Amino acid sequence: MKEWYFEYEIQVNRPGLLGDIASLLGMLRVNIVTINGVDQGRRGMLLRAEHDVQLERFEQIVSTIETIAVKKFREPKLRDILAVRHGRYIQRDADDRKTFRFVRDELGLLVDFMAEIFKQEGHKLVGIRGMPRVGKTESVVAASVSANKKWIFLSSTMIKQTVRNSLMGDEHNSNNIFILDGIVTRRSADERHQQLVREMMRMPTIKVVEHPDMFVQQSEYNIEDFDYIIELRHHPDEKITYEVLERNNFMGDQNQSDMFGGFNF
Repeated sequence: MKEWYFEYEIQVNRPGLLGDIASLLGMLRVNIVTINGVDQGRRGMLLRAEHDVQLERFEQIVSTIETIAVKKFREPKLRDILAVRHGRYIQRDADDRKTFRFVRDELGLLVDFMAEIFKQEGHKLVGIRGMPRVGKTESVVAASVSANKKWIFLSSTMIKQTVRNSLMGDEHNSNNIFILDGIVTRRSADERHQQLVREMMRMPTIKVVEHPDMFVQQSEYNIEDFDYIIELRHHPDEKITYEVLERNNFMGDQNQSDMFGGFNF
């Protein structure tokens, strides 16, 4: 079965327009998998057919309908699938096409987006930018659950500061999601931790780095090595600054040392 994405803009919003398109698809034996509004005045459909010729005939006929304008007719991309599922497109940076922007109110969409990435096989390096308590780590964990993947923290400040220097048992599995905090890893003086990070980076698996801009400082990696950069904000105008983040990590180090000490294992 072949899947295709069809998006059109309504030129004349007359009664029965959607029914006419659905009837045409039915006559050509093309199934509608999902349909939703994806933008103001636009509808998107995921279509499925047994043969390419069915979709080709539909495209030829629908392009002659004067009350709509065909905007997209292609094999579905990840953004197309999520747009139909959630009713809107993910915001993408105009200059850097691998950077995607979300606000906290869109956590459901973000989790869905990352889960689709996590379902892919092989090496993928994902960076997440965002201020404290915006939901970065929680979103990664939720996306791992949605993708039915096990997640492993190599460095983190989610509960207490954690710095791993070895993996155990099935943690070496390439089906796992490896998560690290770029600030914690950059500041770690544990050479075994740094060696573990280098080994993890060479594994054909999914890696998620919080604060990627800090991670690449004083390291052999650069921001161009990332396949996806995700920016998560409390609101669209929020500025992501690293002075606050580094200060929070420093204070966290002091508090944990004074009270119970961080995990290092």
